[in-house]
Amino acid sequence: MPKLPPPPPRYVYDHNQAEEAKAPLSGTNSLWRDSASLYEDVKARRLNDLITINVIENISGSGTANTATDKTSSTDGAVNSVFGIPTNLGFSNLFGKGFTFSPTVNGSMTDSFKGDGSTTRAGSLVGTITAKVVEVMPNGNLEIESRKDITINNEKQILILRGVIRPDDVAVDNSILSSRVADAEVYFVGNGVVSNKQDTGWFDKILDKIWPF
Repeated sequence: MPKLPPPPPRYVYDHNQAEEAKAPLSGTNSLWRDSASLYEDVKARRLNDLITINVIENISGSGTANTATDKTSSTDGAVNSVFGIPTNLGFSNLFGKGFTFSPTVNGSMTDSFKGDGSTTRAGSLVGTITAKVVEVMPNGNLEIESRKDITINNEKQILILRGVIRPDDVAVDNSILSSRVADAEVYFVGNGVVSNKQDTGWFDKILDKIWPF
C-alpha cells in the first residue's frame, strides 16, 4: 500500500477558542449567541462542519511517438605524392621486383534508427464521501479532509479526499463536486487477499530492478 496520510482529528479546535474561553462572558442573559442562526442555510462554513463530496473523476490520456532517422556516408581518397617520395619507396631496387606504393583510403558508414511508442491510460472513480472542515482560511475558503474505511471479508478499501473548496461552490444541499476541490488529494487503495493476489512477487520485483535487458 502507498503511504497514506493520518486520519483527520475527530474535533478541530479553533486557535482563538482557548483565549475566548478565558475572557469573561458579557451579556450572559442576552438573546445574541455566536452560533448558527435559525435563518442560515445548512452549508458548511465553520470548523468541524460537514460537507458531502460527490467524487466523480474520469481521467484519460494517450500519447504516440514515431522517430525514424537514416544516414549514409562514404569516403574515397588516394595519395599520389608525399613530399617527393617515390611511390615504390625504393623497394623495386632493393628486391628487384616491381612494387608500387599507392596509399588509398576507402570508408563507408550507414546508420539508421527507427522507434515507435504509444501510451494510453484511463481511470475512473465514482463515489460519495462526507468531509469535515479542518481549517477556515482568512479569505473564507475551507480546507476539508475525509477518510472512509470499508472492510468486507478481510478486504479493506480506503477512500481519502483532501483539498480546499470555495463556499460559493457548495450547493444548497451542502454538497460539492470533486472537480470543484482545489489542491485535491484522492487516495483509493485496497489491502487484503484480493489486492495481494494482484501484486507481483518479491523475487519478480528484484529481478525487474537488476535485469539489464
